[in-house]
Amino acid sequence: MGAVVSSILYFYRVNAVTLNQASAVASAQHGVDRMVRTIREAAFASDGAYPVVSLADNQFAFYADVDSDPFVEKVRYYLNGNTIVEGIVDATGDPPAYTGAETTSVVSDYVRNTAESLIMFTYFDEEGAQITNYANIADVRFVTVNIVVDVDTGKLPEPFYIRSSAAMRNLSGQ
Repeated sequence: MGAVVSSILYFYRVNAVTLNQASAVASAQHGVDRMVRTIREAAFASDGAYPVVSLADNQFAFYADVDSDPFVEKVRYYLNGNTIVEGIVDATGDPPAYTGAETTSVVSDYVRNTAESLIMFTYFDEEGAQITNYANIADVRFVTVNIVVDVDTGKLPEPFYIRSSAAMRNLSGQ
């Protein structure tokens, strides 16, 4: 019995970084999937504002209904150090306004985009051309999300790259 317990403890001690990396990658993939689903559902705000609020290399703000209530929320995904954060502002009042405090939650940890010089968001217009002037929010039709996950940069396994994309369905034909 003691040999079995020792073997299990040895396995976890030797493979701790690999197991942590696998867990971080699974969490990041789930987070990116959720981000992409939300981006696909971008919609005009409850106050009538255009669906896209702002663009940046490591931040994207837009409107989408994330909780199936009667109002559309303001959603912001951004990189804060090595963490991807989702910020939500609910529409309140009549007429609706987005003046409340932003509620934040962690989408993914151990994100190494800054260290790898990789931007998180890339934006494209309806012709498939990359948007480089981030003031052109009305041109965005397609967004790619790129992240690098690495629990311990000094040890194996190597960083894991996750890439996904979303066409903004409610903007097609606009």
